[in-house]
Amino acid sequence: MEAAIRDDKKSGGTKNKGFWYKALQQKYLYFMTIPFVIWVFIFSYVPIFGWIMAFQKYRPGPGRTIWKFWKQDFVGFKHFIDLFSDDRFFLVIRNTLAMSSMSLVAGFTVPILFAVLLNELRNQFFKRFVQTVSYLPHFVSWVVVAGIVTKMLSIDGGVINDILVGLHIIDKPILFMGEEKYFWSIVTASDVWKEMGWNTIIYLAAITGIDPEQYEAARVDGAGRWRTIWHITLPGIRTTISILLIMSIGHLIQIGFEKQFLLGNPRVIDYSEVLDLYALNNGITQNRYSFGTAISMFNSVVSIILLFVANGVFKRVTKESIM
Repeated sequence: MEAAIRDDKKSGGTKNKGFWYKALQQKYLYFMTIPFVIWVFIFSYVPIFGWIMAFQKYRPGPGRTIWKFWKQDFVGFKHFIDLFSDDRFFLVIRNTLAMSSMSLVAGFTVPILFAVLLNELRNQFFKRFVQTVSYLPHFVSWVVVAGIVTKMLSIDGGVINDILVGLHIIDKPILFMGEEKYFWSIVTASDVWKEMGWNTIIYLAAITGIDPEQYEAARVDGAGRWRTIWHITLPGIRTTISILLIMSIGHLIQIGFEKQFLLGNPRVIDYSEVLDLYALNNGITQNRYSFGTAISMFNSVVSIILLFVANGVFKRVTKESIM
């Protein structure tokens, strides 16, 4: 009894010392994180200073050093007014939300299903082989992927058209890359194929953390594979699914521009131009640096709002949170 009381006092004393005591005990771990903290600060927080350009009529030129940055003409919210007055902006928002929503649904559910199916494989060699092959496309450049997709969908020797014509599903080859109605689906399918295996790794790691005794108890109770998946595997990775879904919603309008830029062409420009590509075309191509900064600022602010809203909803409904 006395020993237990001493242990309680000792643990209580440790708790009372709080953060600084733990920091001192784990000082080497904190030292190891310093380079990464510096990296994040330099590349993620220092550039925020450039948001001032969104409120200026910025004109680059010789001798315009950082000390002369403040001497640029301030125009207030003029660039934001121009942004929301541009009909092209709302067309771009439509394309961005459409492709990001399709990517969120397909790119989020497919890796989960793939991870669950991989986990059910009993042949370990075949399982590792399939997993390795599935995540190799992640390391392939979008330039190469776009070339492969374009060639496969070509009307001149494209595999997809040859198969569809050979099976008499269509009478003549379809110009997939030249018709607007196919572009969103092509981009989504390409993205899922490229990133599916890589995203599966996270879910497989979460599945390995599930207690094997739960599966053994389920088999003893007579549960089949599907019931085991539904009642053990999916609930076991629910936290991981919730956290990744919240982060995906936060990046809903930050879908990049590489795949749209490489797979797009003038015939489908009204369906391929997304917010990042819109910022690139206006900010760099047309030398409207302040206008491009305003677009990027809008993008970041909306992403932060979506993140907090998604986190708040999930925290209320599922009790899961990343903050």
